[in-house]
Parts: sequence; structure tokens; C-alpha cells
Amino acid sequence: MSVWIAIGATAVGCYLVKLLGLLVPAGALERPLVKRLAALLPVALLAALTAQQTFSTGQYLALDARGAGLAAAALALVLRAPFLVVVGAAVVVTAGVRAISG
Repeated sequence: MSVWIAIGATAVGCYLVKLLGLLVPAGALERPLVKRLAALLPVALLAALTAQQTFSTGQYLALDARGAGLAAAALALVLRAPFLVVVGAAVVVTAGVRAISG
């Protein structure tokens, strides 16, 4: 039963956050600082999520094939490769490192 309580509390919390966002005055959203933060925050959150998923295994730091794949993707981005090439490079390098390391 506690799972359903958690689901209900999450649903109510999401609704309240959405309602709170609708109650913010439009003038507050037009400030330059708010606009800049709104543009930069998703990039920072995505970078943090990528780093956490790539370099951690539970409670421990992991330097494995995922790091090599991320490095290959970063190199492809620096070389201005198309998105599919970036993803393909990450997949090929990650699979190659896993095949070599066992």
C-alpha cells in the first residue's frame, strides 16, 4: 500500500509544481537573468546526468568502456560530426573496449 501512497504523493506534487509555474507573473519570466538561467539549466542538468551515468556504478567511481565511448563522442563533436556519426562512434568505441577487455 505504501507504493500507492508514494505514487499519489508524487502525482499531487507534480500537479502543485505545474500550478506554481502557472502562477508566476509573466514579468518575472522576462528578466534577462531568468532567461539566461532557463537557457543554461537544461544543458547543465544533462551534463550532470551524463557524467553520473557514465562514471558511477552504485556508490563507486567506474572508469570503464562507457568513459571511452563518451570520449569518442566528445571527439566527434569537436570535429563537428553529424549526430548519427557521434552516436555511432560512441557505440563502436564502447563495444570495442568491452570486446577487448572482456
